[in-house]
Amino acid sequence: MARDEHNKAAEHHENAAKAHRSAAEHHGKGDHAKGKEHANMAKQHSQTAHQQTDHAHSKSQQQK
Repeated sequence: MARDEHNKAAEHHENAAKAHRSAAEHHGKGDHAKGKEHANMAKQHSQTAHQQTDHAHSKSQQQK
């Protein structure tokens, strides 16, 4: 079902946002190594979210 695909994409978007906030927090505290680690995680989640969004959109189009 396309709704499940959209929910998966939303979860990845939320995880990316959390990782971005965590990266900003660590960078703000001067812990750049941990900040970079969280920034990399955010990038991975963002890329997965993009792929999942494309997949969900494709499924939605098929159901029309």
